[in-house]
Amino acid sequence: MAWLHVHYHSEVLRMPVPMEVLLPQHLSGGSRTVSDPGPYPTLYLLHGRSDDHTAWMRRTSIERYVERLPLAVVMPAGHLGWYTDMAMGRNYFTFITEELPAVCERMFPLSGAREDRFIAGLSMGGYGAMKAGLLVPEKYAAAASFSGALDALDMLERIGEGQASDVFGSKEQLAGSKNDLFAAAAARAESDAPCPELYAWCGTEDFLYEASVRFRDHALQLGLPLTYEEGPGDHSWAYWDRCIERVLQWLPLRETGTR
Repeated sequence: MAWLHVHYHSEVLRMPVPMEVLLPQHLSGGSRTVSDPGPYPTLYLLHGRSDDHTAWMRRTSIERYVERLPLAVVMPAGHLGWYTDMAMGRNYFTFITEELPAVCERMFPLSGAREDRFIAGLSMGGYGAMKAGLLVPEKYAAAASFSGALDALDMLERIGEGQASDVFGSKEQLAGSKNDLFAAAAARAESDAPCPELYAWCGTEDFLYEASVRFRDHALQLGLPLTYEEGPGDHSWAYWDRCIERVLQWLPLRETGTR
């Protein structure tokens, strides 16, 4: 794999932003290279509230897990924007779902087809990934959440309405809006548009476990294509490292040759 450190100016966020990128390395020989030169399917991998765009590379074995897959991985900076077009701030949802894929697909040999585009994340990033899958299903074939903050109203109370109001506005503004994943799931179930494959994992000792179970029950009752898994674990990287390896096996990757 090639590991690229990229900085570019985001017109949506109106500031420079960094991202880490893993690209399959197409060479003429060697036992560990991908033989297909692309364009590649892409996983957009989102960080959590306490981390930044470098976290997945520093805290997991993501590079080793993808080294023989025909898959690019883009790890952008989401700052503390909750991957949301903020009530008082920057448009992080537009950035992550519109500008970022367009920029990356111009810069790198990435497929622009829906069936080749995936999104996943942990905690705050799990919320962002699931929201992207529910709100813009025409862009993603799959969306995955690890220990995701899937109940935004619950998180607003945990963080404190004062801190969260810049992102979501008031509790009354958040409830039932597109930023409320329970409302977004219900709207997706009522739509004729195809829903991406959804995946969620949460540890049974995680402080977000009860919220994850509520979202699981809601999504399954609506008939959404959710694969839900759980197991012993808290809100920590020891479990998220296993999660990313698991979800790479779950992703509906197109068939291609490897060496």
